[in-house]
Amino acid sequence: MEQSVKPVSSLPLNPHIAALPPYNAGMNIAMARTLSGRHDIARLASNENPDGCSPAVMAALASSSFEPWRYADPACAALRAALGEKLAVDPDLIVAGNGSEEMIAAISRAVLVPGVSVVTTVPSFGLHEIEPLAAGANVVKIPMTAEMGFDLAALEEAIAAGPRLVFISSPWNPVGPGLDGPSLQRLIDAVRPGTLFALDEAYFEFADPGAPDGIQVLRGSGIDHVVLRTFSKAYGLAGLRVGYAVCSGLELARVIAAAKTPFNVNAAAQTAAIAALADESWMEASAARVRAERLRTGAALAGLGFRVAQSQTNFLFFDCKGDSSSLAAGLLKQGIIVKAWRETGYEHYLRVTIGLPADNDRLIAALQELVAR
Repeated sequence: MEQSVKPVSSLPLNPHIAALPPYNAGMNIAMARTLSGRHDIARLASNENPDGCSPAVMAALASSSFEPWRYADPACAALRAALGEKLAVDPDLIVAGNGSEEMIAAISRAVLVPGVSVVTTVPSFGLHEIEPLAAGANVVKIPMTAEMGFDLAALEEAIAAGPRLVFISSPWNPVGPGLDGPSLQRLIDAVRPGTLFALDEAYFEFADPGAPDGIQVLRGSGIDHVVLRTFSKAYGLAGLRVGYAVCSGLELARVIAAAKTPFNVNAAAQTAAIAALADESWMEASAARVRAERLRTGAALAGLGFRVAQSQTNFLFFDCKGDSSSLAAGLLKQGIIVKAWRETGYEHYLRVTIGLPADNDRLIAALQELVAR
């Protein structure tokens, strides 16, 4: 017997949560196969590492030291110690999370109250807007320039106005450019007491050599800050969800840690992250391959007439001069998943992940065919 659908509930809901925009997580491979009728899918939408992860990670997960029936260390002590040694940072200033996404939520919970303001960019990483909105904050979004870069003057002005929190991603998801040293310093100099400057460096490892290291730059800045990084991208651990926040002070780290859930980073993720850190050479070689393919693929897209943003990441963001959803649908028919951007005013932009050379060749050939129609 079919159950009847219940009428709309009269239960009062949190208005900050009820009004949140959806997060555009992209299409999974099962749905892509169903919609395209193809099995050979090129997954170029979610910025995953096309090389996978270090063999050392797989070995660690298959070893007897990984005991999935045991609770994980809620403090992530071994992981934080390994990160502290790598980064030359006191482990007590590091908070580990279920991806850096959980850290964005924890930071928002830790410092925001209804009515305060948050500054970020647009196009934006969705959670830089969603999590502050969930806390009842007002979000001020600074658009990118016509050249698809940071509007430094507008960001300086908005930051100097004294928001409670600033979320800046550099390298910038979804656009791609990174702040150079002088530009990062300009934004730091605009920060006033009472503002937390959160620098999201999820794509840091893909930046060209010589790019500023936010942890080192901010260490001596004297401002309240957090730097976010993740194992999801360059280290290839997207499916395990482990990221971290490096905080400017012990009290800030304590409150952000208090805002997350207990046992938030599972045992497999902790084991894998420690193994990945011990094999930096694998990550560095993979990132170098991605940078080379980024240059090659970007040049090819520009040659097809697309306006491509400068990128320091493992993806490209470009103006397709039309409805990006239609172009994405055309690519899907050929078994290629990409991400059409949906933020208001940016519906003609497409973001594509740098994949293996063969996948990038498929993308270029498919776009060439679609443009010629």
